[in-house]
Amino acid sequence: MVDGFVAGTLDRDGEAELAAQVAGLMPFHWRLPNPIAAAMSRVVTHLGGEHELLGWLDQHPGTPRLLARLYVLIGLLDRFSDDPAVVTALAELRAQAPDPPALAGYLVPDTNSTTLASLATQIESLLADGRTDTAVEVAVAAAAMLEQVAPRVVERDPGEAA
Repeated sequence: MVDGFVAGTLDRDGEAELAAQVAGLMPFHWRLPNPIAAAMSRVVTHLGGEHELLGWLDQHPGTPRLLARLYVLIGLLDRFSDDPAVVTALAELRAQAPDPPALAGYLVPDTNSTTLASLATQIESLLADGRTDTAVEVAVAAAAMLEQVAPRVVERDPGEAA
């Protein structure tokens, strides 16, 4: 199937099936057997990179689209973990208000540069465990929390708004 996709000969139904297979494998990317990892790599390379992979998956309804959108959020959580303004704003928010109930048991108690990355890992682990509904609930709560943090980040570091 990957050969057909890379060659441009895979029909629409075949591409939809491949997208579903790729989406189903994504939570296991770190432990895939070498032949499957190589096939995934061929798909990613053919599409032009990870960003393009997510865009391609988003074109396919159902699980591929859902996984694409969850992985965009996972990427943002990882990226924001390294941003001191975000970490500080998150710590301030958590000091003033309780954590969202949907994040109970998933959000580490201390707020530091690993907090959001850990949450991203939790979401991916839920996907790998087949707990997609819970992963979505945690992701929605994480996105809402980031939305609350955003104005504080802009106040702290106006350059972040650019």
